Amino acid sequence: MEALVVERVLGAALAHGADFAEVFAEDRRSTSAVLDDGRVEELSSGRGRGAGVQVVVGETTGYAHTAELSEEGLLAAAEAASAVAHRGGKGRAVVVEPSEVRRRSEVAVLPESVEKARKIELLLRANESARSSGSAISQVSAAYGDGRRRILVANSDGLLAADDQVRSRFVVSCVAVGDTGMQSGFESAAFTVGFELFDVVDVEDVATTAARRALVKLSARPAPSGEVPLVLARGGGGILFHEACGHGLEADHIEKDASVFVGRVGEQVASPLVTLVDDGTMGPEWGSFAIDDEGHEAKRNVLIENGVLTDYMWDFQRARRRGRLSSGNGRRQSYRHLPMVRMTNTFLVNGGSDPDEMVAQTPRGVYVAKLGGGQVNTATGDFVFGTAEAYLIEDGHVTEPLRDANLIGNGPEVLRRIDAVGNDFAMCGPGTCGKDGQNVPVGTGQPTLRVTAMTIGGTAGG
Repeated sequence: MEALVVERVLGAALAHGADFAEVFAEDRRSTSAVLDDGRVEELSSGRGRGAGVQVVVGETTGYAHTAELSEEGLLAAAEAASAVAHRGGKGRAVVVEPSEVRRRSEVAVLPESVEKARKIELLLRANESARSSGSAISQVSAAYGDGRRRILVANSDGLLAADDQVRSRFVVSCVAVGDTGMQSGFESAAFTVGFELFDVVDVEDVATTAARRALVKLSARPAPSGEVPLVLARGGGGILFHEACGHGLEADHIEKDASVFVGRVGEQVASPLVTLVDDGTMGPEWGSFAIDDEGHEAKRNVLIENGVLTDYMWDFQRARRRGRLSSGNGRRQSYRHLPMVRMTNTFLVNGGSDPDEMVAQTPRGVYVAKLGGGQVNTATGDFVFGTAEAYLIEDGHVTEPLRDANLIGNGPEVLRRIDAVGNDFAMCGPGTCGKDGQNVPVGTGQPTLRVTAMTIGGTAGG
């Protein structure tokens, strides 16, 4: 899209005296393939392109989108958005200046250049590997996905920036059947890279990990119930911090007074061992990018430092109203959506404790190797998470596997109860964060850590 066209569209959006206007254009393509029960059940490719125009007048926002990327189509969208956010007054001309942005990861092999047969081969290899892990494996599902998303953002402040985001992903889930019924296991690998992902990720390893998780749970005992000390393995539970406190640190929840962290900047909200960061600059991690969906460079934002709340995450519009800079957290699912405050890669940084010592110093508790999905009430901080792989800790040793159970707690309370943080940081698998009907890719991570007490909703006695 030429700069002169963008300038004319922005000028049309401002024609009735608006405060701010933005054009967001997107060209997206994707491929997905799914194997289930030994057969390829799905092989599809998609392509979509379009643009959205946002016009802001005071507290009112007009937004219109179009799949027609001609100048006429863009001008029509600008006029529609301007009609919603109408003030009445003189317009102004806009001159945009292209920005130089640094790519966070270089793509060696564009997925669209790879034959579909090679992608199917990955699925077949994973299926064979998972099934060879044990005769109890009764079902294997494997999914391959790639996507390329090229965006351009321009606004009435003169900003003009672009990004080319390529992501590749591989997922395996298994079901094992035994005397205790059916048990499931899951593993994934995904990065903001091209097909070269499979030069470093072995799909057989992904498959055997998923199968092992299912097989181990065939001999698992019921999880205890009640409050127990909990050791969370590195990379296995970053989703806890994403859900339990990350969403509560997004500025839209703060503005709506819908977060337990409202008005608490500068306060001790967590153990002094806790430093929480949101960082969209982390190279090839799943939530990384060069610019956010409002055209601002990705940043590393420290949210909690040594237990003290230091800041929230901000998109451009909310930051603008507060007279401050965006933190690079304005994201949207597609050109059909307005941007909102979203996390990128959210993680707890390294501490100084030895992970093995944490277990050794825990007489009895639960060791969670991997968390499953969860949900949180941002207004109260209360959450529920499932365990995907967990074990009993007895006399300072990890012993028997446990059946899946729920962890129940309160985000701020858990932050305060962390009494040891390991020196073995790792990122978790890829995530898709849903908020207000929009889904975006995110990353999470953490070193091994210990929580002095957390409620587990198992079926055995405590």
